[in-house]
Amino acid sequence: MGVFHVATITPTKEELLAAWIPTQPWGPGPDAEVSVIGAFRFDDPENLVGIETHLCQSGDTVFQVPLTYRNEPLDGADTSFIGEMEHSALGTRHIYDGLGDPRYLLMLTAVALTGQGEALGMAVFEDRWYIAPANVRIHGGGWGQERVPIDGMEPVSTDGDRAVFRNDRFDLTVFRRPASGPHPPIGLTADWDGGDPVVLAEVVER
Repeated sequence: MGVFHVATITPTKEELLAAWIPTQPWGPGPDAEVSVIGAFRFDDPENLVGIETHLCQSGDTVFQVPLTYRNEPLDGADTSFIGEMEHSALGTRHIYDGLGDPRYLLMLTAVALTGQGEALGMAVFEDRWYIAPANVRIHGGGWGQERVPIDGMEPVSTDGDRAVFRNDRFDLTVFRRPASGPHPPIGLTADWDGGDPVVLAEVVER
């Protein structure tokens, strides 16, 4: 479950994304305008890391931007560090490109395999619990009942529009620019009001 806080965030997520995405090799280019379509979250099994994927758009192109939010800097992830965010309820948050954070890769693989693990958004406002539904709907699965390792994903190629990771059992492909298409045999897709389904990630057994 993802617990949302009524809080002031500086810079806002929209500001952070609009400034960072155009600077990336897979982005739309300098000075391009970027808008946020929506987002969804994964549950962290240790409840320590915020894991949120944003779908953004510039022109007709959709971008998948996974972020992780941490209370402390992540060792060895300097190249994936995006910036800091001041959260009025949680304090300073260290923001990382999710593809450089092992916790994101762990949960993405799990959700892509099973279709389970999306966080249900909940918030407390004036002493009552409210649901905060995501405006992006994800669909994963395709794996059977066999228990398999999903950790240890190492980068194979991360520079282009698709990033490839590998452990001793699977190849994981993450699409920075997800395109419309059918659900892969094992993988993750997303849709939203007014948008065609796009493929976010695919898992292939080695």
